[in-house]
Amino acid sequence: MTPDTSFLRLGVNIDHVATIRNARGIAHPDPLRAALMAEKAGADGITAHLREDRRHISDQDIDLLSQRLTVPLNLEMAATEEMLEIALRHKPHACCLVPEKREELTTEGGLDVAGQFDRLEPYVKALSGAGCRVSLFIDPAKEQLEAAVALGAPVTELHTGAYCDLDGEEREAELARIVEASAYGSSIGLEMHAGHGLSFDTVGPIASIPQLQELNIGHFLIGEAIFVGLENAIQKMRAAMDAARSGQS
Repeated sequence: MTPDTSFLRLGVNIDHVATIRNARGIAHPDPLRAALMAEKAGADGITAHLREDRRHISDQDIDLLSQRLTVPLNLEMAATEEMLEIALRHKPHACCLVPEKREELTTEGGLDVAGQFDRLEPYVKALSGAGCRVSLFIDPAKEQLEAAVALGAPVTELHTGAYCDLDGEEREAELARIVEASAYGSSIGLEMHAGHGLSFDTVGPIASIPQLQELNIGHFLIGEAIFVGLENAIQKMRAAMDAARSGQS
């Protein structure tokens, strides 16, 4: 499969608007308002992770996002019966299955699709049967990509957190893994996405990978919005992605 490399979509994750709201237990700031602002600023989709412990996005947030968004909603979710029931009720455009542990601050590493194949299979089938595009959040490894294809998931999102956290030769080695995984995943029929930890400083080399069709970015953009506003932060990220894709960065 040869993807269209002329445009790279930007999905904006609004989880941490809800994190700030929940710190006071009040209604402000409103994640829906942030999502609608992101749409206006040029986001191609909105991502929200409804966690088991509801530490940021709430069930009501998902209700409102499902009703009000005009761009696709990507629901990040653990493979649990509770989350499956919620996803089947709302039928978002996409459902991205991610690993989840109560004690983690954020998602740590990719889902072990190869090792959890039998457990994940009924979730992928149920979500796909409901018309949701299933994405699997994985580390850039050949065996995970092959397992995703075997499960019937059309999309994988490569975990870029390690790349962002490393520097020097170690970062270059991790980037090479992502480049190789993007090419291999595309060659076996997967739509390739990437995300986690990306910033203005790290997005360029990832955005320039031709097989990638979407990046999902959240925490950095919400943090940057404190200084420049959400629309400006998104527009600057959009420009950085476009420049990298066109070879101008």
